[in-house]
Formats: sequence, C-alpha cells, structure tokens
Amino acid sequence: MATEILQERVSEMETYMKELAYLSMRMNMSMIQLSKEMKDFKDEMKAYKDENARINREMNRRWGELAHKMGTMAEDIVAPNLPRIARELFGLEEPQFFAVRVQRRQGERNREFDVIAAYNDYVLVNETKSSLNNKDVDLFVEALLEFREFFSEYQSCKIIGILASLYADQSLVRYCSAKGILVMAMGDSAMDILNKGSEQPY
Repeated sequence: MATEILQERVSEMETYMKELAYLSMRMNMSMIQLSKEMKDFKDEMKAYKDENARINREMNRRWGELAHKMGTMAEDIVAPNLPRIARELFGLEEPQFFAVRVQRRQGERNREFDVIAAYNDYVLVNETKSSLNNKDVDLFVEALLEFREFFSEYQSCKIIGILASLYADQSLVRYCSAKGILVMAMGDSAMDILNKGSEQPY
C-alpha cells in the first residue's frame, strides 16, 4: 500500500516536473520571441527616425527653394506676363522701357519698384509680395503717389499700379479695386488680373 502511494506521488511529481519544464520552455520561447520583437521594434523605430530625418531634410530643402523662388517671383513669374497684360487691357505694344528691381534716389529718400513697364502714355508699376494685406495696398498707393518725384520723365504718363501675389482673396481684391489698384494672381495657366477695369491712373 505504501509502495503504491509512493509510486503515485512520484508519478504526480514527474507530471508536475514535466509541466514545469514545459512552462519553462514556453517562457523561454516567449522571452526569445519578445527579445526578437523588441529588436525588430528598435530596428523599425530606427528606420522610422532615419526616414523622418530624411523627410525633414527634404522639406527644409524644399522650403528653402520656395523661399528663394518667392524672392525672385517678380523676375520669374510676374515680369514676363506684364507685356501681355498691357496689350490685353490697354492695347499697348512693345514697352519703351522695361526693367525689374528699379531703384531711384531722391535726396535722402530711396524707392524701389519690382517691375516698371513704360509706354508712350502709360507706365505700369508693379510690386510683388508672397502674400498681400490691406497695409501692403496702402503703402503701394503711397509709393504710386510719389512715383513722379523719383521718375520725373513720366510726368505726363498715366501711372497704373499692379500688385501681384500667387493668391489674393476676394476681400483684398475689392479693397484694391476701391483704391484703383489692379491685382495680379495665378490663374489657370498663367498670372492674370483679377479685377479688370478697376484701374484708376495715378
């Protein structure tokens, strides 16, 4: 009887040890799997960080290019379209004078205009901004009122002011129209005037 009880307990112990060994093996396998997953996760995080850093560098490069391009918007985008607009709106052909980044000094004062296109009776004066607001319009009007002080050779000409930007909302277009300023912005395929017929020569 005692022998049978002992054998039964030994059998139970063996079963328990087998289960313990199985659980230990499962735990080891889980730890190995967890370790592998952690390594994979770290590798993925490193790849993500590397990719994120690459994207940030690319975005910074693109923003730099855009900032540079906006700085040359008058030369690259606006100026080539002014002769066409002068022809379409006023029937003007080749300008007698056409220049970008024109500066004039009058005593201690200095004025710069982004683009000037001069014809027999008209002078188109442009200022280009990356974005426009009402204050820009008011300052441009002041510059137009002083234009003949710096460019006396155009005393008898009609001065047409044109503000240009890639985009101009309707409230600003209305404000410009009230001041007699034309607004040039990007259309479907080229720069175009948004408020044709609103010009008031200065």
